[in-house]
Amino acid sequence: MSESIGPTIRHASSAGSRPLLELRDLDTDIALRRGTVHALDGVSLEVAPGQTLGIVGESGSGKTMTALSIMGLLPSGGRVAGGQILFEGRDLRSLPPDEVRRIRGVRMGMVFQDPLTSLNPTMRIGAQVAEPLRVHERVGRAEARERAVEILRRVGMPRPERIVDSYPHELSGGMRQRVAIAMALVCSPSLLIADEPTTALDVTTQRQILELIDDLREEFGMAVILVTHDLGVIAGRADRVAVMYAGRVVETAATEQLFQAPRHRYTEALMRALPESAIRDSGGHDRLVSIPGLPPDLSGPLTGCRFAARCSFVSDDCRTTDPSLTPGAHQHACLHPVPTPAVAVTGPVPAQVEPAAVPAQVQPAAVQPAAKPATTAPAEVAELPVLSVRNLVKNYPVHGRGLLRRTAGQVSAVADVSFEVRPGETFGLVGESGCGKSTVGRLSVGLERPSAGQIVLDGTDLTDLTGRERRRMHRQVQLMFQDSYAAMNPRMRVDAILAEPLEIQKVGDNSERQARIATLLDQVGLSRRALERYPHEFSGGQLQRIGLARSLALHPRLIVGDEPVSALDVSIQAQVLNLMRDLQHELGLAYIFISHDLSVVDYMADRIGVMYLGKLVEIGPAREVVRAARHPYTQALVDAVPSITPDRAATRDGTTIRGELPSALDPPTGCRFRTRCPRAADICTTEPPLVGGLHQVACHLPLRPEPTGTPTPVQALG
Repeated sequence: MSESIGPTIRHASSAGSRPLLELRDLDTDIALRRGTVHALDGVSLEVAPGQTLGIVGESGSGKTMTALSIMGLLPSGGRVAGGQILFEGRDLRSLPPDEVRRIRGVRMGMVFQDPLTSLNPTMRIGAQVAEPLRVHERVGRAEARERAVEILRRVGMPRPERIVDSYPHELSGGMRQRVAIAMALVCSPSLLIADEPTTALDVTTQRQILELIDDLREEFGMAVILVTHDLGVIAGRADRVAVMYAGRVVETAATEQLFQAPRHRYTEALMRALPESAIRDSGGHDRLVSIPGLPPDLSGPLTGCRFAARCSFVSDDCRTTDPSLTPGAHQHACLHPVPTPAVAVTGPVPAQVEPAAVPAQVQPAAVQPAAKPATTAPAEVAELPVLSVRNLVKNYPVHGRGLLRRTAGQVSAVADVSFEVRPGETFGLVGESGCGKSTVGRLSVGLERPSAGQIVLDGTDLTDLTGRERRRMHRQVQLMFQDSYAAMNPRMRVDAILAEPLEIQKVGDNSERQARIATLLDQVGLSRRALERYPHEFSGGQLQRIGLARSLALHPRLIVGDEPVSALDVSIQAQVLNLMRDLQHELGLAYIFISHDLSVVDYMADRIGVMYLGKLVEIGPAREVVRAARHPYTQALVDAVPSITPDRAATRDGTTIRGELPSALDPPTGCRFRTRCPRAADICTTEPPLVGGLHQVACHLPLRPEPTGTPTPVQALG
């Protein structure tokens, strides 16, 4: 990078003892019609030059509000009510507004969670990246464009000279996030705040963005504040971690120390709610440890520990005494902390709490979750499949401009995909955004018609059905959406939302429908009072429960879950996943579970299919696909999954996918992955067949050979 863009390198070792940013007893209030929300209460944090501070917690914990308070970007009605924001030794609250505006515009940069909403859809990329230069440094148009191209090149944007003339909607999610990072870095800040920068991205793009931030921090000596609810991201990237709950910091320590031996019960509960913890401790057969209830209402007075109402280890003193952070390098605010190990912990976080360390009257029932029998493996089931997808193809025509609107090409969304789902089985479908997995889901439930191939549901080919027959078959298969709120009519109450599929299918009379709705609420764990409320009155986890209840209304045999937990906090995610497994065991449901989060799919699925650019490249038992991947793309997905074990997260050097996903309008010939594959050879220019026994792979140069003596695949799919 040229000197006009590159900042002076400042490493933590040469910065002395003074932190770059220090928050002292920061209070932030948000004035609402119904009162004032005390969003932050006495938050004290610091970050040194060249250091990454991770801030983690559930939604509503105050982590994003902390970032917005630093940047002066609080929502309407928000104000910093007390405390200090010391940046480079100066309190931003005591400086003139113009000087604060320049400091925050030049010396600080911020990357927001959703780059599409933070970018102006009417401005070209170059103008948006150059805008901070023109506003704060009074740079001319030509020089600003040149520096915009240079910073876009530095953040790994392909063809930056062309990208500067593009609009945000023309870029992929990963490319838009790179633009957001470029905008934050163009004025050479000494502090970068990244607020959930990878939440909406698939794991491979997430890894690229996080590695980019790491590289830029190391090269430029920036300090980074990384705000996220993903504990694995924090474990692999941050030097120190601050855990926030209900507007306060409840634990802070060096990353390795906190993840190896958490002290606060909230931190421990967050870690144990992860599918990674359940897989490590029980192979995925145990229920996830979920955190009951919701965070407290911060608009009213609070007494005692703020986590007491949700803590399994609560005692009388927790309800009356407000704990403060303990002194030292590892601080926590908990009256009954997790016991310190007698010896240094070098492995994963302990799965169970030491019983002798906690009084008997506060021992939680949830500490040792009841084991749930694993779903019967596909090879052991004699029943016919609920769903058979055979040689499925879906192409979308692309029309040219002009009056005639002639077809100019076609998008190959799904290309010759075959798999089956048996009763009581969960089939996981994973891959990057744009790989075609959601299209397969929509085709499976009949929302779209395939271009070719068969979708056989309980022996009936859906592609041959029309009109009333097709609607009747919809009883057997239902779709659970990623965003349940967007899938519901905001003007309908929950009782009408749940009754709608029963009315459309003419199931029962009014009294029978009301009885069915009551049963659905009981099954998903919601109160009858929910029937009188509207969708906007529910939390994300409650909305997913309502969405699941609607999916169950017609007694389906198969539910297709399209990213059903990707937008949820880890604790709410655990509740929904537990509920889905409970209902599967109780009702004999089969699931197609679509996700880009391989750790969640590993926990939920019996078998996994891996998709890349419309093709199924690997399929097999879940444990084999994750732990003995045969396709390089699958291995790259496995390697990209963040881990809460710092050693594993920091030293993982597996396959890394470079570059952007090719266009499905003109996919590569032969193996579609070859343009990004580190093992590609001349033979890859021919298309590899999907071969093998129970564990199949479509690769000329697989990572592992097919075990000898493996049974051949069932020929019924071909």
